[in-house]
Amino acid sequence: MRKPFIAGNWKMNTSHQAAKSLASGLVDQIGNVTTVDMAVCPPFVYLQLVAKALGSSNIAFGAQDVYFERNGAFTGEISAEMLKDICCTYVIVGHSERRHVIGETDELINKKLSAAINGGLLPILCVGELHEEREAGKTDEVVVNQLKKGLAGICKERVQAVTIAYEPVWAIGTGKTATSDQAQEVHAMIRKLLAEMYDESIAQELRIQYGGSAKPSNTAELMACPDVDGLLVGGASLKVEDFSAMIKTVE
Repeated sequence: MRKPFIAGNWKMNTSHQAAKSLASGLVDQIGNVTTVDMAVCPPFVYLQLVAKALGSSNIAFGAQDVYFERNGAFTGEISAEMLKDICCTYVIVGHSERRHVIGETDELINKKLSAAINGGLLPILCVGELHEEREAGKTDEVVVNQLKKGLAGICKERVQAVTIAYEPVWAIGTGKTATSDQAQEVHAMIRKLLAEMYDESIAQELRIQYGGSAKPSNTAELMACPDVDGLLVGGASLKVEDFSAMIKTVE
């Protein structure tokens, strides 16, 4: 039985005080939950502040990106070792905004994923199609390509550190959400692909999150899908009441 995993991606939001208040509020509401794995991913500059606010609660914290080199003359970048040094647990890799706004390639994402695992982090690998790709019937083709290239060279033992997040790009921050049937269809396809790439035990072990305008009102329906193991939450993770409600629904 895969334990549900709900993570909040704060993106480029909050201030010093807002980040502290949000983290503290979550601790008060859901800090003692044990039946759901939970994490929040604040901006780099607030990571240590949020870590302190989370304290010894059951809410882990992660970063929104990582670089693939360990150290050196890479201005503005953050390594896996640096994140691990401040007790970071998770890191998001290949989010659609990194792919389609920043311009990251599958090859770069693969390097980041490998570096994250080598550095002792648990990466959340994001995959998903654009609206025009779904309309053209290319969803499976796009997701398969992203997964195969993202996991290239990652052996069976190392891939166990990875969580997959299916995020249809057309549903991120738009208010649109994939129906439960659409989400389940892609999640099941991903699990089948993992079995082909590795084996059935890996496919059944790895968790696959859904991301894309997930909110309290659709949490129960999405999580009822047999292959949806969690949620990667954007806007709703910025509100204590909303994110807590989602955790309590899954709990």
